[in-house]
Amino acid sequence: MVKALWRCQLLSLAALVLPLTGALVVGALLLLPVGLGSLLLPRAAAALRRRSDRGRTRAVGWSGGTVSPPGPLPRRAREVLGDEGFWRDLRWAWLEPLTGGLLVGVPLCLFWYGVFGALVQPFVWRELGDGNWYGFVLVESIGSALDAALLGLGFMAGGLALAPRVLAGHARWSRRALSVPYEQELNLRIERLTGTRADAHDIQAAELRRIERDLHDGAQARLVALGMTLEKATLLLDSDPEAARALLSEVRAVSERALQDLRELVHGVLPPVLADRGLGDAVRSLALDSFLDVEVEVRLPAGRFPAGVESAAYFAVAELLANAAKHSGAGEVRIALDHDGAVLRVRVADDGRGGADPSRGGGGLLGVRRRLGTFDGTLALDSPPGGPTLATLEIPCASSSPKTSSSSGTV
Repeated sequence: MVKALWRCQLLSLAALVLPLTGALVVGALLLLPVGLGSLLLPRAAAALRRRSDRGRTRAVGWSGGTVSPPGPLPRRAREVLGDEGFWRDLRWAWLEPLTGGLLVGVPLCLFWYGVFGALVQPFVWRELGDGNWYGFVLVESIGSALDAALLGLGFMAGGLALAPRVLAGHARWSRRALSVPYEQELNLRIERLTGTRADAHDIQAAELRRIERDLHDGAQARLVALGMTLEKATLLLDSDPEAARALLSEVRAVSERALQDLRELVHGVLPPVLADRGLGDAVRSLALDSFLDVEVEVRLPAGRFPAGVESAAYFAVAELLANAAKHSGAGEVRIALDHDGAVLRVRVADDGRGGADPSRGGGGLLGVRRRLGTFDGTLALDSPPGGPTLATLEIPCASSSPKTSSSSGTV
């Protein structure tokens, strides 16, 4: 209850500041006819979006439920004016102090009025003069001051008891005010699925080209050479047995190299340890292959996840470990895998120099984000310059078993 009251206090302070952001947006709108608003509106709208995103995060984190966020905010003033999410944010900015702010103010008023009665009235009632009423108690003696203190304690208890319910009501109001309409949510979902499907096709096509290139340049070339060597050895078998024997030895060596190429190719498509042992042991094998000091903690169900999900998580961890070794200068890496029944979560933290940004220059991190996107997964990267770096992967999925096993170790 104390935490709920403190959160109500934070919401009330945020509601007092919110109209300033709303006024900034309105000012930019009023300056549109003179041209200055075209420069100010995108920045003001971005500041308002940051405020509304905090409101969505608080509604979800403090009271549960879901809040459907709007699409990305446009960068041009004309596009901002046509964005429905912008107008919803602006309406929320002006209504929140009058609705949500007043709502959370009820338990706060009860509590702080109770504090005045319980902790202030007994000591200053003489200074307040005649007509000093606290609630329905006329405070004019020590006895009535004690009555006021008891009444104040009641007000404090009422404020504490009311705070969780008010916080839940504020969350319902926030979800209604900040969530996009169901139709728009479906449109955003369709757009995202269309994009992730295109990414999946691109990833599949790139993977097929890689397999074809590796087969052509590796195993296929060796097998062609092996066939030519066998033909030559057959011709020399009667006339020069020693030369034929040497060629057959060469054939054996070439066949071993071709077999190794095929094994590496299969390992790149689906590592055998991943197919046989599951995601936890596959990540431990990655840690064993790394020259870094890697600690792996696995808290996963005893069952298995879908093959595509395990593959995406495995290759994402492999890419993050490679980045830590090549670019960050890290010495230690901590990997944690867990599953809460609905989401597979992987955290990879290193003590390197930081500065990783998947939005700059593409590369492996952008590939990881695109691969995860095909499963509605996300990659959150916290990598300030100077480090450390924390990458959090989340993939919605269910396990085939509700049992959970826990193990950890340093590799």
